[in-house]
Amino acid sequence: MKLVILSRRASLYSTRRLTQAARKRGHTVRVMNPLDFTMVLSTRNPELYYKGRKMDSVDAVIPRIGSSITFYGLAVVRQFEMIGTYCVNESNAIARSRDKLRALQLLSRADEIGVPATAIARRPDHARRMLAHVGGAPAIVKLIQGTQGAGVVIVDSKQSFDSVIDAFHAIGQNILIQSFVKEAKGTDIRALVVGRRVVAAMTRRAVEGEFRSNVHLGGSATRANLPPEYRKAAVAAAQRMGLGVAGVDMLASDEGPMIMEVNSSPGLEGIERSSGVDVADAIIAHIERNARPGRTRDKVGK
Repeated sequence: MKLVILSRRASLYSTRRLTQAARKRGHTVRVMNPLDFTMVLSTRNPELYYKGRKMDSVDAVIPRIGSSITFYGLAVVRQFEMIGTYCVNESNAIARSRDKLRALQLLSRADEIGVPATAIARRPDHARRMLAHVGGAPAIVKLIQGTQGAGVVIVDSKQSFDSVIDAFHAIGQNILIQSFVKEAKGTDIRALVVGRRVVAAMTRRAVEGEFRSNVHLGGSATRANLPPEYRKAAVAAAQRMGLGVAGVDMLASDEGPMIMEVNSSPGLEGIERSSGVDVADAIIAHIERNARPGRTRDKVGK
C-alpha cells in the first residue's frame, strides 16, 4: 500500500515508529507536512496539491495533527476524504475529540462510559455557582483548548476557585469545572485503542507535589494490565468519538473507570516503552484490514 503520514516533523518518535512499521510490513510511506498542502475546490472536483504538485492517489492516510494547526490540518484530512482516501482517523472524529466539551457531551450519553461531574458556564458569576455541582472543592479547572496538562488547575477552596475563574475569564478563555477524583492519588491510565481493542495500556504517576500525571511533566509510566471493565470503557469511548486509533485517558474511581479525555493523535513513545508492545505495528495492521478506496465512516463530501 501507499501510505501518507500527516506530520510536521518526520523525526518525531511516533512518526518515525509508524514509518518503520509500515516499511517493515512492505508498504511505501511518505511523511507530509499538513501545512504544505494546497486544496482546490470546484463543483464535484476536489483537488489536493503538495508543495505545488498534484497528489497522486494513495491508499491510506495517518493523521498526526498537532493542536496548534487543528483548523488547517483537519481541512487537509477532509480533502483526502473527499477524493476517496481512507483515513484511519477521520476529520469529524478528530474534531469531536479536540473539543473537550463536545467530547464530554457525547461520552456522557453512553451508559457504559463514566465521566467525572462536569460544569461549564460562560459568565464568571454563573461559574462561581457551578462549584457545588461538581462536589465542591477540591475541584479541577481546565481550559477547553488545553493539551498535555497545560491549562489544568486544581483549586482547593472557594476563594482560590473564584480567583482562577476570574483570571481565566479576564483573558477570554472558556473553561470546564470537574470533580476531583481523590482516590486516583495522582495516577491515571492511558489505554491505546486500535479498532475495537486495547492493544496497550500504561499507568502514569505524577511527580511529588503535582496532580497531573503527564509524562512530559515529569511523571513516570509503567505497564498496566487493565480489567475488562476498563478495556470496555476505553473501546466504547474511542468508538463514541468515531476514532480508529485513540489514546483514552481514564482515572480509577470508586465508581469504576472515569474517562477524562480521548486523544486522536496519541504519542507512542511512553506507551511502547512502558508496555513493550509494538503499537505502531498494530496501527499499520489495522489499516491493512480496513483501508478501501472511498471508505469513510462519516461520508464527508459524499
